[in-house]
Amino acid sequence: MPRPRTHSTAAIVLRQRTIGEADKVLTLYTANAGKAEVIARGVRKARSRLAGYVEPLSHATFQLAQGRTFDVVTQVEPIETFGPLRADLDRLARALYAAELLDRFTEPREPHPDLYRLLLETLRRLEQQPDFELPLRFFEMALLDVLGYRPELDECVVCRAPLRPETNYWSAGAGGVMCRECLQPDTTVHPLSANALKLLRLLLHGRWPEVARVRVDADLAGELERALLEYVRWVLERDVRSAAFIEAVRRRRVPARRA
Repeated sequence: MPRPRTHSTAAIVLRQRTIGEADKVLTLYTANAGKAEVIARGVRKARSRLAGYVEPLSHATFQLAQGRTFDVVTQVEPIETFGPLRADLDRLARALYAAELLDRFTEPREPHPDLYRLLLETLRRLEQQPDFELPLRFFEMALLDVLGYRPELDECVVCRAPLRPETNYWSAGAGGVMCRECLQPDTTVHPLSANALKLLRLLLHGRWPEVARVRVDADLAGELERALLEYVRWVLERDVRSAAFIEAVRRRRVPARRA
């Protein structure tokens, strides 16, 4: 059955790039058809009616006309612009990280309505929650789980013995957690506290309302962030640019020490 000449879809803008003198190519994550690239013509012109609605993280209904290479945006009806999220650099950095992860982990035209909902809910949580780190950890774990990359958190990845509630070792290359008995001198691992393992399991198996009730101190939050970012990098086999942006924003908030 041929595609209709025009169609509309709800979507979130993951990223954009310029093309020619006035156009942009948008990477959308759509509600029903997964990731798609479309062209927004003339949006770089000062008088464009669409310019404000095609920025990364915009949530809108896009009217699209079938094109030769890209479908063409003909109309945009905004749903959510996430203004408060954009106004807070810490929250914006994390939202861009979530969008980049979804872009890196998915291929075009592979429908994942659950990932569309996950990203949308994550943007809302990043905008509204006092703790903006935990929604991002929940997003990372849910994304890995949905796409078949869940880490092993219950048994040692080497000997398959149940993990005890003590300091174990995080091995991204081995796909999860290693017990201390299986630790080898030449193995690239990092210590993982019992509390971090417990919270990783909650992130994997729990629902957001359960996760949101947890209070996480700075040390534990840092431990979780390092473990999941290392795992994400291992799965992708590349760095995540937005992770460096988060770190740059974080360094700006740390006051310089007096000499």
